[in-house]
Amino acid sequence: MSTQNDPMGQAILDFEKNGIDQDIIVSSDLCEDDVISSAYLFRSFEDMPQIEQTALSRSSGKILDIGAGAGIHASHLKDQGMDVSCIDISPRSISYLKKNGLDARVANFFDLKDEKYDTLLMLMNGIGISGTLSNLENTLLQAKSLLNKGGKILCDSSDIKYLYTDDDGGMWVDLNTIYYGNFKFQMKYNGHETAWFDWLYADFDKLKEAAVKTGFSAQKIMDKNDQYLAELIKL
Repeated sequence: MSTQNDPMGQAILDFEKNGIDQDIIVSSDLCEDDVISSAYLFRSFEDMPQIEQTALSRSSGKILDIGAGAGIHASHLKDQGMDVSCIDISPRSISYLKKNGLDARVANFFDLKDEKYDTLLMLMNGIGISGTLSNLENTLLQAKSLLNKGGKILCDSSDIKYLYTDDDGGMWVDLNTIYYGNFKFQMKYNGHETAWFDWLYADFDKLKEAAVKTGFSAQKIMDKNDQYLAELIKL
């Protein structure tokens, strides 16, 4: 990764250094820019959304936190005496995690092999690394290869159909030609920016369909404000 395309990692290091909250800009091909507060990356367990708290409470065994960021989920699990390790594609994030005593390494989820876990944690829409709906089954098959029998994926996502709904409740996108949860994003922060990348928001029905096809059971644990927490168990 280039020294200038790690916006998330740089935001983490800057906040650690000076404690000043700054915005990470998230641009999309389908809607207006959004922002992520750098301080939000350091939220405490008490300040986490209920979906995240519930996911952490259901984590067990040997746990892999995928896309760990500033490590708030892994740190909580470690404090609870859990066996947790972290991966992220952000070198600066991994540097921070290692400095703070977490088992962490720079790695791409899709490159992992010959490893086994009991829980794969994919929070903050971590299942989005699928990129597009057409790659969701491949993502679940990769996850399956990393799980012990009975192991689980804990992931949250959003049914963002509401973005395409007009005032009368009608849809202004042709659902037969394109999946409405396929996005392209770019992240920017203080001179750092990523290339545009694909990111998926999968509604639960589509996630469950892919899960069943790839050898998982799928249960919706929570559903709140168009966001849900799913638990997929390897059969």
